[in-house]
Amino acid sequence: MQTEPYIQAMHAPETMPILCIVGPTGAGKTHLAMSLAEHAKSIGLTLELISMDSALVYRGLDIGSAKPTKAEQAAVVHHLIDILEPAEVYSAARFAKDAKRLCEEIRNRGNIPVVVGGTMLYWRAWAHGLSALPTANPEIRSRLDEEGKAIGWPAMHAKLAQVDPETAARLKPNDSQRVQRALEVFEITGKPMSALLADSPSEDGREGSAIPAWIHLVSLEPSDRKRLHQNLEKRFDEMLLAGFLDEVRVLRTNSALHADLPAIRSVGYRQAWEFLNGEIDAEQMRYKALAATRQLGKRQLTWLRAIAGRKTFDPFDPEEFKAALEYCKSQLSQK
Repeated sequence: MQTEPYIQAMHAPETMPILCIVGPTGAGKTHLAMSLAEHAKSIGLTLELISMDSALVYRGLDIGSAKPTKAEQAAVVHHLIDILEPAEVYSAARFAKDAKRLCEEIRNRGNIPVVVGGTMLYWRAWAHGLSALPTANPEIRSRLDEEGKAIGWPAMHAKLAQVDPETAARLKPNDSQRVQRALEVFEITGKPMSALLADSPSEDGREGSAIPAWIHLVSLEPSDRKRLHQNLEKRFDEMLLAGFLDEVRVLRTNSALHADLPAIRSVGYRQAWEFLNGEIDAEQMRYKALAATRQLGKRQLTWLRAIAGRKTFDPFDPEEFKAALEYCKSQLSQK
């Protein structure tokens, strides 16, 4: 049986820990990172940013993913942006390997790596490693896909509940990607995914483990949830005005794309796809997209608050944001 090798926690090639900026969607992570890069340049240092965002890896997902602008990407080197076609799949395990490699390469050329993003599954894989789960089996995955389309994912979820009730209990019936993966793992190993994960505490990643010594974690956590929601609403409306629906229309011309792909399941894209498919109207699309965005932010904050030792700052408080920037600057001075 082929398995995905255990991703050991990486060790920075220098004594200075790697700075990582996290936070929920809309918290201002890119703004902080760009401000830090500008400061670094003023003192003769060069930052290179490593994106820790599951949507930014895809080409063509620009407006709806709030991808850094062309000007921002021209001003500061960004990694792990636009590296895949939307029909492809990127994993937490692959991110961990890519981030480790990039950190080493950036340090070796005398620059400073800074990891920025809010995909916490990627954080877990990079910081704590992943256990040995089987790699994807294309034949099994294709068969499960066809079966899911034929009988529906709630029925597939019911099948999962028979062989792995613990995993089924934590997954939504329509979460096709994770239901499929759990069924695939069971077919390959003959064991429930829940049993395999129980043997690998690091796979959970929410146990509040101390942050590895080679990472300095800065977390932007807005205290004013209402303001965050207002900002997200404004941002989504600006995306619509900027041509978000036209962006999704272009994606829909690609016959290789469908609603069950991770790229198309990204927040906002899924709802736009449903709208253009005639399944919901414009008002429902906006409501569902905003609700999904708020839920994403809530999950991100829940995960962050379980991480012991993080440095937290409220990005909506000017003094707090300034303190976050000063803290990040102090890490640069250690180089």
